[in-house]
Amino acid sequence: MTDRIRIPAVGRDHDDILKSMEAFRAGDADWRDGRTWSLVYYAGEKHHRLLKQASELFFTENALNPMAFRSLKRMEAEVVQMAASMLHGPLGHAPGEGCVGTLTTGGTESVLMAVKAARDRARAKKPWIRRPEIVAPSTIHVALDKAAHYFGMKVRFVDVGPDFRADPRAMERKINRNTVLICASAPQYPHGVVDPIEEIGAIAEARGIPFHVDACIGGFVLPWVEKLGFPVPVFDFRVPGVTSMSADVHKYGFAAKGASVVLYRDMSYLRHQFFVSTDWSGGIYASPSMTGTRAGGPIAAAWASLVAMGEEGFLDHTRRAMTAARRLQEGLAQIPEVTVFGKPDATIVSWGARRAASEGGVNLFAIADRLQSKGWSVDRQQNPPSIHCTVTSNHEAVIDDYLRDVREAVEHVVAHPELGASGNAAMYGMMAKVPFRALVKKSVMQVMEALYGTSIEPPDPDKLGEADASPLMKVINKYGGTIDAVLEKVDAARGKVLGKRPGSRA
Repeated sequence: MTDRIRIPAVGRDHDDILKSMEAFRAGDADWRDGRTWSLVYYAGEKHHRLLKQASELFFTENALNPMAFRSLKRMEAEVVQMAASMLHGPLGHAPGEGCVGTLTTGGTESVLMAVKAARDRARAKKPWIRRPEIVAPSTIHVALDKAAHYFGMKVRFVDVGPDFRADPRAMERKINRNTVLICASAPQYPHGVVDPIEEIGAIAEARGIPFHVDACIGGFVLPWVEKLGFPVPVFDFRVPGVTSMSADVHKYGFAAKGASVVLYRDMSYLRHQFFVSTDWSGGIYASPSMTGTRAGGPIAAAWASLVAMGEEGFLDHTRRAMTAARRLQEGLAQIPEVTVFGKPDATIVSWGARRAASEGGVNLFAIADRLQSKGWSVDRQQNPPSIHCTVTSNHEAVIDDYLRDVREAVEHVVAHPELGASGNAAMYGMMAKVPFRALVKKSVMQVMEALYGTSIEPPDPDKLGEADASPLMKVINKYGGTIDAVLEKVDAARGKVLGKRPGSRA
């Protein structure tokens, strides 16, 4: 790189700027036409326009100071109360009682805040704890890992059962004198199943330990799934042991990015989320969540989305999403080589090969490559290898197209088994199976360095491995899938020795 990009000496024409920005989008994922299965939750163009207009009305306002911008504080409070009502948060009869919470910029920040509150609560009540610990199933969202990393805590992961749900008894055995928080999911992201919240909540209540339910992806859809008459395990504040919940408004609440809520049973928990400094020369500083400046646009759009959608709108979109998800499951069941993992409780469908490639099955990651070549945005998962689909009402029109392309991709990979030894299929397959996770972490770190280095142009996703000089990627680039079976045997042997499921976070 010979020179850096600089601020232009003379500002460019506004129309020209907008044309350039439109051109930048040419290679982005196609979310309007239902070709993505995550990241964007689209409720139609009319609703989309409303979100932009609401956001624009409060484009410049800053919720850092709720006294300066009372409008934002009012909308935030109403969003929190609407979410609390939907999730059966307890009503209070006096100040400090009843369900309370704040808006955040997304699910990760909501989980960070719940973890931070639990840690600081423990500091006040159990000051002898040197390194606070969290007990959670291995399928909990990685945001919990991130929170523990940031806040100097340890997560004691517990393997899930064959149905991919948390094992309450195994979780209870992990609890010790350092445990300050128990976590579970409603539903968990990888396979879309709701953990046994009632059983875990009973354990948490008996032990006097806060219990956070991560409902970031399910908080704004499970209540409507339940109202439509589908069987849904009790997952919210109706369980007495649940002390906090997170739910993303920008997912199935169809709000603009980024908006999430973190809710607490009462103020005795929320107060530990706040940060207050009284000695700064700039004055007394108080902040309710992670960020200082808090953009007004997402708060306004979140409020607008909920009041525009109404229960009637949410029920309609949920009905359509559930219909699409069931059609997807039924269609996948007709393809002998693949299977749906678990029994999803709502709108997430996770599917993969019925048998591993080393056992004569089809290579799942080669199928993913084929689907991607047909214009689908594919979310690849591991433990076990799978493809994740978060189904929304926007996918109703594309289920048949997707199933047709899945069938064609399976047939193509069956006819060309060598595809598993090349391209992304080899890289993802090897990354998922390598038992030495430090090597994988080093490899991914080098990919991150390539992504966020000095280059202006985003790297070609199909060539990310070429920028990785780690020992792992050298092996993958040299041998491809030919040592795949060897790694499977090594991982299986490691599991027998350590008593762990291959790939487990426990």
